[in-house]
Amino acid sequence: MLGTPPPATAPILAASARGLTKTYGRGDTEVHALRGIDLDLPRGRFTAVMGPSGSGKSTLMHCLAGLDQATGGTVTVAGTDLGALDDDARTIFRREHIGFVFQSFNLLPMLTAVQNILLPLELGGDPVDQATRERAHTLADTLGVADRLDHRPSELSGGQQQRVAIARALVTRPDLLFADEPTGNLDSASSAEVLEHLRRSVRELGQTVVMVTHDRVAASQADDVVAMRDGRIA
Repeated sequence: MLGTPPPATAPILAASARGLTKTYGRGDTEVHALRGIDLDLPRGRFTAVMGPSGSGKSTLMHCLAGLDQATGGTVTVAGTDLGALDDDARTIFRREHIGFVFQSFNLLPMLTAVQNILLPLELGGDPVDQATRERAHTLADTLGVADRLDHRPSELSGGQQQRVAIARALVTRPDLLFADEPTGNLDSASSAEVLEHLRRSVRELGQTVVMVTHDRVAASQADDVVAMRDGRIA
């Protein structure tokens, strides 16, 4: 006789939102950017948040990342309630737990690729020892830019620059990596490469990635897709 199967284990969450609202302005100018969002982001998954302009997807990312404070509801990242932190504590939390990749690569032109990758650690006062340099090289190898580490951004293609930016975001071992339209400035071939390397960071490094995009092709590469419309999950 078959026994009762064990209950499914709940996924470990990298972040969650409950009853999340965000309102800008007052009176006639009031805009409800988020309208009661409930969302769980499992650890080790690639999640795409997509929707048209004005749907609230960027506002959701800003609240989840602690870049903006919600009007109501709660955001929990790595077990920490972001609403309970003051501005200074939230800044430190972002530096230690959250990575960012933007549409514009934001690499410093006077630094080499490896110097750009290591920059967040140096700014945070962390020692850049041999183990840290080996981690930077491992990330560069995973992202396909290991042979470009001594080159400056002007000597790299757009896709290579974005992959260096991803390595820079990952070097601090963030609990969450937010990618805001990461393929927006790239051609289709470079976009496919960047998306594949984001997937590799999830698959091979166990990273949690949340990508904001309006591109259905980009969103189709994710494990999970959250579609937004008018401040709600559609």
